[in-house]
Amino acid sequence: MIPLSPQRLAEVVGGVLHAPDDEGAALPEVTGPAATDSREVVPGGLFVARAGEQADGHDFVAAAHAAGAAASLVARPVAGADGALLGPQVVVPDVQVAFEALAHRAVAALKDRGAVVVGVTGSAGKTTTKDLLAALLAELGPTTATPRSYNGEVGLPLTVLSADERTRHLVLEMGARGVGHIAALCRVAPPDVAVVLNVGSAHVGEFGSVDAVERAKGELPEAVGEGGAVVLDVDDERVARMAGRTRGAVLPVRASGSGEGAAVWAQDVDLDAGGRAVFRLRSRLGAPEGAEPREARVALRLVGEHHVANAVAAAAVALHLGLALDRVASVLSTTAAASRFRMEVVERSDGVTVVNDAYNANPESVRAALKALVSLRRGPDGRERRTWAVLGEMLELGDASTTEHELVGRLAVRLNVSHLVAVGPGARAVHSGAQHEGSWGDEAVHVADAGEALALLREELRPGDVVLVKSSNAAGLRALGEQLVADAPPTAASPSATTAGEGAAPC
Repeated sequence: MIPLSPQRLAEVVGGVLHAPDDEGAALPEVTGPAATDSREVVPGGLFVARAGEQADGHDFVAAAHAAGAAASLVARPVAGADGALLGPQVVVPDVQVAFEALAHRAVAALKDRGAVVVGVTGSAGKTTTKDLLAALLAELGPTTATPRSYNGEVGLPLTVLSADERTRHLVLEMGARGVGHIAALCRVAPPDVAVVLNVGSAHVGEFGSVDAVERAKGELPEAVGEGGAVVLDVDDERVARMAGRTRGAVLPVRASGSGEGAAVWAQDVDLDAGGRAVFRLRSRLGAPEGAEPREARVALRLVGEHHVANAVAAAAVALHLGLALDRVASVLSTTAAASRFRMEVVERSDGVTVVNDAYNANPESVRAALKALVSLRRGPDGRERRTWAVLGEMLELGDASTTEHELVGRLAVRLNVSHLVAVGPGARAVHSGAQHEGSWGDEAVHVADAGEALALLREELRPGDVVLVKSSNAAGLRALGEQLVADAPPTAASPSATTAGEGAAPC
């Protein structure tokens, strides 16, 4: 956070400063990041006492003060048991409004220092693209990026206020659960560069239709002004037509192998034995008109062909901002998964491979995960391995829920997944879809809950098997994936992630 005094904080947010009577002692500056959870307060930080659905932050001002908060943002003064004010407090009519105003002021201050704001949205792939962008742009200067999937009205201001005066790139994942949500985030942090990955059916039950999802995602390119740039994955028709919704320069990208109409694209995509994509990254950015595109070889460390689209979009931003093509290719080829439960692959010491992709799920991401699973069918020794798809419910699909679950079950059969385990009442249609497609015997089963799935897998798994665990976050299969890993220690070579996911994020 760019340091500021409690007095200046009050001015920025239009609040009134209430300070303890300490014989005129000077108040310390707020120097640390903001926190809405008192357990995450650091000395010198700002505590934002939001009133949420589960708890009121005002009940935790004392804990924040004890943890070293330099000030608290509150809707009413909070005193301790002795009646004394608990540290400097800035009282405002609406804590969330003030929180956003403070973040907006911070973005303006960062831009005055030359920082670039990059916004990323899409129905799937936002977090991975954000993580790749963070690694790429760090090559050009200090970069602050959204932690985990903090991409909503709380997470975005928290990310902004974690940046300091050294930050030169602010990479912000932007999610939404309805039309107008991304526009609101863009008012807090106006983007200089926007990335739109795709428009799918995630949370369509809340949006009402895929058309509404398209309108919502298009709010990001709409917020980019002249002099800015918009990266659009034109393999998605809904994204491609957003070119007419921005004043910024449009940088079309493709992962399909066709360079038609693209500024940056992937060509000759192949998968190695570990299901990781290898391709030629080609770019026309900065090349004279009529010149041959430049290219470099990329070998991703991320499992699944669907990550090619994420990598190409991230590459386009980095190339636009001045990173050399060879460095882009090198960083993409050396960056491992930074956020947990996204195609998190662990090989157990007994030879079973667990793929925990249960951070969240929608029809598009489940299809991608199933295709990634079958890409792992052939082991490093060339032998074919048994594949297990353990699938829970995809939430917030509205009236399309039953159909979409059935289609997932049918796809698993068409891809020749060895065994399908549908978990929970909401995933029953996955099982019926598989049966209608022609699955028989014990190839596809339905179990009541994660505990029953775990018991089944413990009984049936054998060395060499590959198990995919995939569901919406609230379906609770992440813990099942972790338990499967804990059943046998991972090998020393297994990848590990360092950042845990939190909650069900907006799409």
